Amino acid sequence: MTCLGIIGGSGLEHFPELEGSVSLSVATDWGTPSSPLQKGQLGGVEAVFLSRHGETHSIAPHLIDYRANIAALAEQGVEAIVAVNVVGGIDPEMCPGDLVVPRQIIDYTYGREHSFFDGREQPLQHIDFTYPYSESVRERIVSNAIGLGLNLHSHGVYGVTQGPRLETAAEIERMARDGCDIVGMTSMPEAALARELDIPYACLALVVNPAAGLSETEISMDAIDQMITEKMAEVRRLLVAIARSFDQ
Repeated sequence: MTCLGIIGGSGLEHFPELEGSVSLSVATDWGTPSSPLQKGQLGGVEAVFLSRHGETHSIAPHLIDYRANIAALAEQGVEAIVAVNVVGGIDPEMCPGDLVVPRQIIDYTYGREHSFFDGREQPLQHIDFTYPYSESVRERIVSNAIGLGLNLHSHGVYGVTQGPRLETAAEIERMARDGCDIVGMTSMPEAALARELDIPYACLALVVNPAAGLSETEISMDAIDQMITEKMAEVRRLLVAIARSFDQ
């Protein structure tokens, strides 16, 4: 039976749907993960939940110990990871409230620890990252979203920026020229680290605002928070359905 890992992003710091959960405070060779792990049952399968920004949403994207987070999930035996991200929409068809399951990544981050195997603490290794997200996990997300009647885009390029500030209008123009459809701050190096440990990984992104310069109004953090509040229930419902599909 699969053990499913779920990484919660902004607005998903807790996951009460996890039944019979126990809290595990763990340490790894790479440090302490962002939050205690919550381990229990979800949709009939074993699941482990981790809050990426911490239980009080206090860890900035560039300061997250991504290696510790992925290592902690691996040590619990997770066999697949669904990572929830809150993003801005660059493609005009990807509107606030929509869900996106991206296929590709463009990484604009810097200074983050990107590898377990960088030749310092572990022998240097190279990985094939041509297709950064697991197609099998993506297909589970998409099929279950369709089954629930949710508005979801089954493609897209995720542009990953450093944060914690939002982007300038010129940066978004550049990212659009590069081919990015959505913009966020946390899919890298998370996806690459999961690949290094051979854990199938996919992103479930919630669009909460048009990216900088793409709306006639300024970006409002209050409006973003409201969108997260309104739509995170759909994300939770979808995660339960995805977990249930691993038991079929």
